[in-house]
Amino acid sequence: MKRGINMKKETSPKAITMNILNGLSVGIIVALVPGALFNALVKLISPVAPWLNVVTQMTGIAQTMLPVLAAVCVGMMAKFSPIQTGSLALAAIVGAGNVHVTKAGMTIAGTGDVINTAVTIAVGYLLILLLGQRLKAYTILLIPSIVLIVGGGIGLLTFGPVTEVTKYIGQLVEQLTNLQPILMGVLMGMAFALLIVSPISTVGIATAISLSGIASGAANLGIVAAGFALAIYGWHANSVGTSIAHFLGSPKMQMANLLAKPKLFLPVCLNAGILGGLGALFQVKGTPMSAGFGFSGLVGPLAALEGYGTANAGNIILIVLLFLVAPIALGYASNIVFTKVLHYQTPEDYALNYE
Repeated sequence: MKRGINMKKETSPKAITMNILNGLSVGIIVALVPGALFNALVKLISPVAPWLNVVTQMTGIAQTMLPVLAAVCVGMMAKFSPIQTGSLALAAIVGAGNVHVTKAGMTIAGTGDVINTAVTIAVGYLLILLLGQRLKAYTILLIPSIVLIVGGGIGLLTFGPVTEVTKYIGQLVEQLTNLQPILMGVLMGMAFALLIVSPISTVGIATAISLSGIASGAANLGIVAAGFALAIYGWHANSVGTSIAHFLGSPKMQMANLLAKPKLFLPVCLNAGILGGLGALFQVKGTPMSAGFGFSGLVGPLAALEGYGTANAGNIILIVLLFLVAPIALGYASNIVFTKVLHYQTPEDYALNYE
């Protein structure tokens, strides 16, 4: 599914939905990739180069801008004017919930609730379509105010219920930790593979339920499997940089494609389940923070190495096998089965075009 630029706005429900999902996924990638690439590396070398800590500050600032970036990307996908796009961004930052009002002023932290950001953007999008060009010369005066107050206001109202849904999903995932270890690993890997290609934050879920130990390792490997598999499935339809970004950045960039064709979840989940089970078998461990990152920034592999206690040759080889060799092998094997043998999918199903 190519997503190039059309000169004419599309207002069908499908077009609106795809514009929102596509813009949201691009905004998420742009905001999170710098941190995914550099934070773990900076943490490793900061003891000898403390001046590099400014990089993590910069990536932290970038992450807080996720709602704004997502709204801008949606506006660009929808061919909105600069005024309309900027107004959508104002509503998104209000609905995201990462800006907090205190007695001392306002503070901003984290990415906010991505699902509620999407809800707020959807409301603002529909408002912009509804108003269209009806305001004429008063557009610059009224569009920002209407979209901010109405769209952002509805976002504030939905924030509570939406975050409760996210918490409920976290509680469901938490129940998996009570299962037999190998079965838990399989299901945890599949669960986090599903979450990473949805609007839900895997890091948010993992930290909310304090996911650690083998459960965290299995969750992390599920994301690793998803990232490599999606890169391999779409290799012939995407550029090299876009393909690499699936595992060095985030598999979430495929969110729109998978939600548009739910059958594509099957091969991804199978890979994630196998790798998650292997992680439990070899007692790969992690932390609440590492569980949601996968291969990005080497957060998962480094947490697994730390979980083994010693960085000896055997542990390093095992981690390379589980975090690199196995997911690539699974990706290629499943690609042969689902693409070439069963004709279940095509590389074009995973095509991305950010030009």
